[in-house]
Amino acid sequence: MFFTYLRRELRRRRKAALVVASGLALGIALVIIVSSVSSGMGKAQDKVLQSLYGLGTDMTVTKAATAPKSGSTGRPRFEFDARDSDDDATQSTDRVMVQGFQTLASSTVGKVGEQDGVAGAVGGLSLSVMKVDGQFKRGEFQQEGGASQGGGRGPGGGSGQPQGEVRGGGASFDVNSYTVYGTDVTQQDLGPLTSSKITSGRTFRTTETNAKVAVVDSAYAKEKTLSTGKTVTIHGTKFTIVGVSTADSGDAAANLYIPLQQAQTLSDSKNKVTTVYVKAADSQKIDSVKSAIQKNISGTTVTTSADLADTVSGSLSTASDLAAGVGKWLSIAVLVAAFLVAGLLTSSAVSRRVREFGTLKALGWKSGRVTRQVIGEALVNGLIGGVLGIGIGLAGAYAVTAVSPTLTAELGSSGGGGMRGGMMGGGGPGFGRQSASKALDIALTAPVSLSIILIAVALAVAGGLIAGAFGGWRASRLRPADALRRVE
Repeated sequence: MFFTYLRRELRRRRKAALVVASGLALGIALVIIVSSVSSGMGKAQDKVLQSLYGLGTDMTVTKAATAPKSGSTGRPRFEFDARDSDDDATQSTDRVMVQGFQTLASSTVGKVGEQDGVAGAVGGLSLSVMKVDGQFKRGEFQQEGGASQGGGRGPGGGSGQPQGEVRGGGASFDVNSYTVYGTDVTQQDLGPLTSSKITSGRTFRTTETNAKVAVVDSAYAKEKTLSTGKTVTIHGTKFTIVGVSTADSGDAAANLYIPLQQAQTLSDSKNKVTTVYVKAADSQKIDSVKSAIQKNISGTTVTTSADLADTVSGSLSTASDLAAGVGKWLSIAVLVAAFLVAGLLTSSAVSRRVREFGTLKALGWKSGRVTRQVIGEALVNGLIGGVLGIGIGLAGAYAVTAVSPTLTAELGSSGGGGMRGGMMGGGGPGFGRQSASKALDIALTAPVSLSIILIAVALAVAGGLIAGAFGGWRASRLRPADALRRVE
């Protein structure tokens, strides 16, 4: 009897049921769209962080660079040996410099790894190389703009052309700068190289701890016409390119990757690293791991992905704030309004059915049975609204993903080290960048997870129950005499 009556009443009141369901559908659809867009914002932000951190890295340990000593400009100087009688002589020289940070002892990696909650730690050495080629008279070349500028094309530094001058002579020269990252080939599951995938050749072998081999970023390889099997010369040492890597998102961490020991030798930084990449055993205890490292290893700066995420700016940050703030509260407001309207419409519908329910009571229906009938009708209306809302929400999320609006993101300065995103050239892999930031373009998607669908179903049921509660309360107050008065 319950389902027969329910089916008959829903057919008779299709328009009223559609109005109630449509209101609930609007609120549910908005919740789905806002939730999916917020999820897409989170994924976009993760892409920005991965271009710096590398996959699987929860935090980094560094030591901020010191200010130049009094009387020092901090600029690299190049001495040339051209003779006055041989002004047309072509010379080439380069400088390998640690960039962005003070170095840490390699033993720091082991100390970090011993801290409670640390699942893994690996060290890396970030270097910048400036090479000058040209014809010089006797004099001294000095770069303008500081050692860490690296000039060029973003994360890898590129082959930018920093300005310089020759003091005490004259010159016609070219300047090429690029970045090199010394990676621990025995532990390649942490660090910036993990944010790139090998697209040609191979990665390092664990036995190549001190081998003269290199992996080159694909963008830099294209610019310099490099490929596997060719060689590159860094500070007089030839390295054979064994692989070409392509960044999964953003820009690559460096132009060239070489074994850590080779990087230490080239930069005269034996047993030194600039960054320790850390993986926490429990992602829920990152803050406690950070505190332990700061407490037990003095003089270091520990930066987590959450710290870095707080510095994201640009249209990605603006859109994320809107989705998390305005979008969330708008969804709540619309949902509350939809529930309230559904309740009022259901209550109003019950009032128009006074004669019907009064007659049913006169025939022996108990108040509880009438109330259950009203709640059942409202619950079905809610489920219909849920189905419509899920359909509209999925369509909206698909539309966002199909359009894929482009957002920009960059990481601005944040205490201690001048963090920056996307641009590795000035600070190398990790944190503590010293040069200006560069925006990254991120395509926005709106993924819909199963949890969002389940929330939508729960909201549909809740809406139906709330509407049913309004109508049930009104129906429970009816008396058989109400039907008679209505007839009169």
